[in-house]
Amino acid sequence: MQPRWAATRKTQAGLPDGHDTAPPHPCTLSAYSAVVANQTAVLDEPGRPPDNPATVPRGLDPVAMRAWRTFLVAHAQVTRQLGIELEAEQQLPLASYDVLVQLAEAPGRSLRMSELAQSVLLSRSGVTRLVDRLQREGLVERRACPDDARGTLAVLTDAGLTRLSKAWVTHQRGVREHVVDRFTEHELETLTALLGRLVAEPPELPEPAAAPAA
Repeated sequence: MQPRWAATRKTQAGLPDGHDTAPPHPCTLSAYSAVVANQTAVLDEPGRPPDNPATVPRGLDPVAMRAWRTFLVAHAQVTRQLGIELEAEQQLPLASYDVLVQLAEAPGRSLRMSELAQSVLLSRSGVTRLVDRLQREGLVERRACPDDARGTLAVLTDAGLTRLSKAWVTHQRGVREHVVDRFTEHELETLTALLGRLVAEPPELPEPAAAPAA
């Protein structure tokens, strides 16, 4: 059975190198409490007309803020560790791995550059630089789009698929170690359902093309 590529989106978070603490951030609980206190004082000013409840934005209570911050930190820590492991074992950045995954899952192992940029959540210029690098390594090639003379396709090469197959072993092990094995099967189902509420369209996982025989 062919593996399903497990792509991971990128999020940057954390403190600058050499810093153990950071200045107060507007999204921290302490800063949020100060804002709430200030807003309360303003709303309690004598003679101030009452606001229309429908126009007053809802703030984040401590429970909501902890959930939001935990989500951000967990995503950042896991993706950072996955990137470190891919670089160390496969000499492949996580962003490059993501591009190879998207192409492997696409029909004909190819996507328009604009589609690829949307799939990996990068700017078009960011994808262009990534594809340039992967093309120099022989993992991706560009082809003219057959139904659009102005369009360009990014196409995964046989060498790219082989490289992805090797990197996938490292990535799968990391996903299992840093995420999957920390939950029961029931918890994973619950987590999928909860996070699915944040996704406009649940991701489909097509069978990737088989790696070419050695």
